[in-house]
Amino acid sequence: MKTTNYSRIAEKYDNNQYRVDELRFDYDLKNHIEKNAKTEYNVLDLSCGTGLYLEKQINYFDGININWYGLDLSDQMLKKANEKVKNVEFTNANVEGMSYDSEIFDFISNNYAFHHYSNKQQALNEIYRVLQIGGVYKLHNIVIHDMPKWWVYHYFPTAYYEDLKRFWDKEVIFNELSTRGLEVNLKVEYRMENVRVSDYIDYAENRDISVLTLISDKDYEEGLERMKYDVKNNPDKTIVNDFAEMFCTAKKK
Repeated sequence: MKTTNYSRIAEKYDNNQYRVDELRFDYDLKNHIEKNAKTEYNVLDLSCGTGLYLEKQINYFDGININWYGLDLSDQMLKKANEKVKNVEFTNANVEGMSYDSEIFDFISNNYAFHHYSNKQQALNEIYRVLQIGGVYKLHNIVIHDMPKWWVYHYFPTAYYEDLKRFWDKEVIFNELSTRGLEVNLKVEYRMENVRVSDYIDYAENRDISVLTLISDKDYEEGLERMKYDVKNNPDKTIVNDFAEMFCTAKKK
């Protein structure tokens, strides 16, 4: 399985406006806090990247005594995160071998990152270990098996085959979490729509979508040229695009 070198795209990672805009108030964290009254909470953003999730949630939960943590394997991504948010304890480490004490976290958020882990079994073992009894692990990711018509795969077909090597199917995720004794709730939000190709050229050119860094330069350039050709010949050209997101919460019993 190929892995993305995030140090190479750290500087342009936040240029993807979709990535910035799509982060919402974390109602799962809110619900967990409301149902588990404590004097303080430990919250970990796993594979925190440039700190987008932390930046938003710290503002949202101002006034609640939360100790915020962020872990990422890329020192360059953490450098950007440090510039963005303060009062967060950042750790440069691999998810598969975290240095945290056991049963320390009330809530672990894991956004768009699980597919990057080379040893997913060990990553889940570590997540289980550092999660408190009654704590919640929240996994948020795309569901590539449910979205073969994604615009990325339309123009960069080899990207789909790279993703098949990286992503677990949702049933596998559900079963792996359940077999560890976690109480799992998993839902998928799906949509299919016609989208204008011109609206996505900037995302392709930025080449910050992880799978676009894994395909060959030749495949990438050919796909980008196809996009530009289609828009040049018809600025309003649309294609069918489907997109699926998984929202999974797993409570440690």
